Amino acid sequence: MQRVCEKTRTTKETDITLKINLDGSGQYKINTPSNFFNHMLEQLSAHSGIDIELDAKSLDSNHHHLIEDCAIVLGSAINEALGQKQGIKRYSSIILPMDEALILCALDISQRPFFNLDMNIKEEKTEDFETVLLHHFFNSLSYNAGLCLHIKMLEGYDCHHIIEASFKAFAKCLKEAIVVSGDKIPSTKGIL
Repeated sequence: MQRVCEKTRTTKETDITLKINLDGSGQYKINTPSNFFNHMLEQLSAHSGIDIELDAKSLDSNHHHLIEDCAIVLGSAINEALGQKQGIKRYSSIILPMDEALILCALDISQRPFFNLDMNIKEEKTEDFETVLLHHFFNSLSYNAGLCLHIKMLEGYDCHHIIEASFKAFAKCLKEAIVVSGDKIPSTKGIL
């Protein structure tokens, strides 16, 4: 079974096309108006092993809408590509370092969406990315993918490192949680 998905989302604010392959090799072709966001999505692809082709246009020049809609499309594509979630490992956690930044990430593909971000980022912006959008991205992705996701900063002061380590930690958790290691749905309920 191929775990792939293609999605589009067109609103008055954005125009997005996405293709993902959960069992890829981390190949990516990312195009959004935000260079920093492109870099973060490239990290997500490379470190999760998920092939991602994303073309996102902002129709209102508002990065808030762009990043939210990319997260909605990406989250719903992950959920759809996982299908019935049969045989997946489901859970994963990691503590990931990047220079002075140390990020804890824990993930459950539960279909009971929840997101918690525990961070103290002092800067309002890094490059062309508003730091408040970190929460918004992962919250929207979690709810559309059906993830229970916790990301916590244990150490750090450079907001670029903190944000990048968060994307990498999430990517590594997602990679482990979507691995097919059996043939049963990983729940005593028989459904996720």
